[in-house]
Amino acid sequence: MGRTRTERDSLGELEVPAEALWGAQTQRAIDNFRIADEAMPAGFIRALAQVKATAAEVNQRLGLLDEPTAAAIVAAAEAIAAGEHADQFPVSVFQTGSGTSTNMNANEVIARRASRDSGADVHPNDHVNLGQSSNDVIPTTTHVSAAIAVRHELLPALEHLRRALNRKAARLRGVVKTGRTHLMDAMPLRMDQEIGAWATQVGDARERIESALPRLHALAQGATAVGTGINAHPKFARSFAHALSTRVGIRFRPADDPFAAIACADACVELHGQLKAAAVSLTKIANDLRWMNSGPLAGLAEIELKALQPGSSIMPGKVNPVIPEAVAMACAQVIGNDACVTLAGASGNFQLNVMWPVIAANLLRSIGLVAGASRALADQAVADFQVNSDRLEAALAANPILVTALNERIGYDQGAAIAKQAYAEGRAIIDVAEECTDIPRAELEQLLDPRKLTGT
Repeated sequence: MGRTRTERDSLGELEVPAEALWGAQTQRAIDNFRIADEAMPAGFIRALAQVKATAAEVNQRLGLLDEPTAAAIVAAAEAIAAGEHADQFPVSVFQTGSGTSTNMNANEVIARRASRDSGADVHPNDHVNLGQSSNDVIPTTTHVSAAIAVRHELLPALEHLRRALNRKAARLRGVVKTGRTHLMDAMPLRMDQEIGAWATQVGDARERIESALPRLHALAQGATAVGTGINAHPKFARSFAHALSTRVGIRFRPADDPFAAIACADACVELHGQLKAAAVSLTKIANDLRWMNSGPLAGLAEIELKALQPGSSIMPGKVNPVIPEAVAMACAQVIGNDACVTLAGASGNFQLNVMWPVIAANLLRSIGLVAGASRALADQAVADFQVNSDRLEAALAANPILVTALNERIGYDQGAAIAKQAYAEGRAIIDVAEECTDIPRAELEQLLDPRKLTGT
């Protein structure tokens, strides 16, 4: 066992690693919560440090903290927000449902760093946590960390994918292929129409996520223990929201109802629902790419994804669609995370939701997964795939479903008979239609031209 020091909290004394910046309450959490070795996400800790720095600034302006103490807290918190001391936040996600252990972990680390650097006696509760409760700090940090990740990570990634899809669609505007419904041959369409639909899905996902942000930007800070704001300055909530907005560049506001802000996680559930919808869209795109790439001989082989790595440990020369597969797995994880966030969001009891840590952790994980999946699709699948034009042309020429274009001239029943004959005899639909109708060959060529059947 390494060197230790003795720390004290309201429950008594215990030993803490000598070099650790945390104190007794953090150590109790480390000892108690051993369900999984999974700490809160780094983005959450950075946002929590921003919350603590902002609270100290506001308390000093309101005359509740002296300037040297506030400055020491701000400096220590900003160092953590910049990524220092990341190893000082080991408390498990699976802890007390209010996140008190993580809040006290931050309070203790900031207080010790501030005391060490300033020479002052900075107290984790009386100074760092002044005018705050875990019950408003953790919901606030959940909202802030998610808002930062959405703004700087997720929305740019979705826009990157949307633009990549639109660029690819523009390059493939003249390429016509067989459409498929129920995985079966259908009427033709252009590849820009198909890929354009993917781009629309991604754009819609971005808009849905943005629509959830106004609720996410409403903060619980100032509600303290049960929503009444006990021990917080009357001006704290509004001053905090304004100062934090300036600090991180996102317009936050105090929650209209502080009681609701700590008792429910509805804004997080809403946002995660939109992340699930985005994951569903990305899964659709990934699976379409996998089908289109299938083969190269016995599948559709409409496109060829870039070869990124050998695909088999036993079959030489095999190459698999690894990026679409990885994206599909990431999206499956997001959909699973949504079930957790949904259940956790339903776990509010009276004045407090008691699953805030797992809500925060899964929300941030899912934001990262959707962002990473979007960039992977854009840069490692969409950008470089090649079209197998010969394969597309051959399939178009043999597609009996083109007879649909003759419905107005010959009726559905005769069209069905022609299609069945073409299937049975393995002949081009135009040849069978010429035999079975009185429509001249030249007119049939016009009516059955796949390019004209794709619309404008």
